[in-house]
Amino acid sequence: MDNAARQKGKDFVYYSSLIVVVAVVLIGIAIPVQFGTFTGSIFSFLTKYLGWWYMLAVNFFVLFCVIISFSRFGKLKMGHPDEKPEFSTASWFAMLFGAGHGVGMVFYGVAEPLINYVVRPFGATSNAQAAEDAMRASVIHWGLQPWAVYAVIALSLAYFQFRKGAPGLISSLFLPLLGKDAAKTPIGRIIDIMAVFATIAGVATSMGLAVVQVNSGLNFLFKIPDNITIQLSLIVVFGFFYTFCTATGLDKGIKLLANSNLTLCVALSAGLLLVGPTLTIIETCVAAMGNYLSNLVSDSFKVAPYGGPYRDWLDNWTLYYWAWWIAWGPFVGSFVARISRGRTIREFVAGVLIVPTLGGFAWFSIFGGTALHIQVSGIADIAQIVKDNISVGIYQMYDFVPLGDIMSVLMMILLIIFLVTSASSSTYVLAMYTSEGALNPPKTRMAIWGTLQAGLAFVLLLTGGIKSLQTSSIVAAAPFSIIMVMACWCLWSALKKDFPEGTEVR
Repeated sequence: MDNAARQKGKDFVYYSSLIVVVAVVLIGIAIPVQFGTFTGSIFSFLTKYLGWWYMLAVNFFVLFCVIISFSRFGKLKMGHPDEKPEFSTASWFAMLFGAGHGVGMVFYGVAEPLINYVVRPFGATSNAQAAEDAMRASVIHWGLQPWAVYAVIALSLAYFQFRKGAPGLISSLFLPLLGKDAAKTPIGRIIDIMAVFATIAGVATSMGLAVVQVNSGLNFLFKIPDNITIQLSLIVVFGFFYTFCTATGLDKGIKLLANSNLTLCVALSAGLLLVGPTLTIIETCVAAMGNYLSNLVSDSFKVAPYGGPYRDWLDNWTLYYWAWWIAWGPFVGSFVARISRGRTIREFVAGVLIVPTLGGFAWFSIFGGTALHIQVSGIADIAQIVKDNISVGIYQMYDFVPLGDIMSVLMMILLIIFLVTSASSSTYVLAMYTSEGALNPPKTRMAIWGTLQAGLAFVLLLTGGIKSLQTSSIVAAAPFSIIMVMACWCLWSALKKDFPEGTEVR
């Protein structure tokens, strides 16, 4: 009986998570309109009345990461004091990008600056100023704040997991509050189930959006029909591929995918920099960095309390992004913690906050800057086309670039690899969550979650429910933002207790 009870406790989060995910999907299928209206109204309520909280939370996470990296705890290793990093720095960066921003940066790298150019959130009256403002409005969503969201979870989880021996579960963040058996408490189990739902919902919706963009590319380049049949077929193929890559393990399939991502990213960026409007791209990057740094504080706390045009943009973009990154926090944070063992806190913060932010600047400057150059110089009016169909943005831009046909194909391949990398990473994390945080979870659980993610994306595309599930996962960001703030407090308290003033930190 003792063994049976222990096994039942082990599988509680696994089976409960499956029930929750399936129940939400069935509701979305049965009453898609009502479900969409319900989740949309909740999100509208949160952005209207709690937008200020999202702003404060993400900026607090940035501040916390900076403070802890410069504190005496900065030289503390996330692992045993003499432990070496499990992955090379290049592979580490590659996996960070693949799990964190890969699909999103490809999807929005051209589209977001063009949409911001049309919307003009800062009220620009000239086209030149509108283009600069478009870059300023874009890069803030992909800079320090989202990576700080991931970092606070990863830091806390890595410390409690690799220094305290806790399982790799979100509930382990609360060891100082819930005790060493945090994962077995009712509160701990609820937190872990929420993490599973946020992860699978977020990745399934991203998979659906990416498949739509891949289908748009196939249609744009090869005249393959852009319809639901092709999209569903793509999900089946991708689902099999990323589940197989996950089963091969971190050191093989996922690392290989991530390294391929990074290599292709650099090649495409360098190629467009050379054949595109090189001077404009360089100047766009310099201007974007200057505008980002000089307006960082004001843009980070801009909530438009008296309404106006900026308020609509704030709700639909900035607050949506902050909630989206928080919803992705458990998955990406857990994965980043898993691949960061053996690194110091200071090294971790520098690598997770600064390097991806600079990479985002480069990406948006090269691809968004080229698209804005085409628009502002009068070569073609592609902004309105992209505003009407966001998935064709990258392909529209390449239509006016030398060697654009070749680079369009390579970009579509990059999108596919990023999609597979993100899905593989999330499948690995889901298997960890539902296997008591095991660092190397069973392959059977990987196969089940990989299949379920693809199946969920399949059903959502079939029923048109992607937006509703995406919104429902973002709604979960409200309680998770509180959980993350508490996790910061728990980590700081544990560090002070484990390393009192005057003791050596290593």
